[in-house]
Amino acid sequence: MTRVIINGYKGRMGRALLACAAHHPELEVAGKVDQGDDLRAVIDQGDVVIDFTTHTATPGVAALCAERGKAVLIGTTGHSNEDRSTVTRFSEQIPMVLASNFSTGVNTLFWLARKAAEVLGPEFDLEIVEMHHRLKRDAPSGTARTLAEILAEVRQQQYDRVVRHGRSGIVGERTTSEIGMHSIRGGDVVGDHTVIFASVGERVELTHKATSRETLANGALRAAQWLVQQKPGLYDMQDVLGLK
Repeated sequence: MTRVIINGYKGRMGRALLACAAHHPELEVAGKVDQGDDLRAVIDQGDVVIDFTTHTATPGVAALCAERGKAVLIGTTGHSNEDRSTVTRFSEQIPMVLASNFSTGVNTLFWLARKAAEVLGPEFDLEIVEMHHRLKRDAPSGTARTLAEILAEVRQQQYDRVVRHGRSGIVGERTTSEIGMHSIRGGDVVGDHTVIFASVGERVELTHKATSRETLANGALRAAQWLVQQKPGLYDMQDVLGLK
């Protein structure tokens, strides 16, 4: 039995996690925490903390998990590079999964995007389009950022130097090195992501559309079970799914 503590249980993902956990008899929700609650008061009741809160709260959550020797799964996005560095250093002490998306389908998209970039080569222009519900606070989405990081890595580029967020006005011709990033917000869209590989005479598009948060929640619960069996270290869903 894996005992999980859900941090951010009143949010959209938190509610989905609670609903899905009821269908996993091998899991027990040992604690529920949200804004204003004290994670420290319940952390010793669980084996792993699942965090879907805000990027400002994550460093403190990771620090407490390291202090108490608890595995932590972080699905919160919007971290700065400095925040991410602060969080991930605790993986030297505890097992940690840090992922922008826990969907099996999205992680397959990550794998496909990498392979397509390797096969198609530098002759293809790279663009990413993502759409989410109107309440999402960060842009681009963590998933879109991961996709761009994968594409930049394949081309041996640095994310911050090549990603271009939208275009407006007389911006000149598109450079061959840039990766276009476009964020759309509206309605109740759970998450749509498309990677476009465009060349002269042909175009390849890879798309994933999420219609329910249950896919994300079930993936996170699967990752939590996997994580408690691991040694201290930094992992992602590619590790959980055996795609590396």
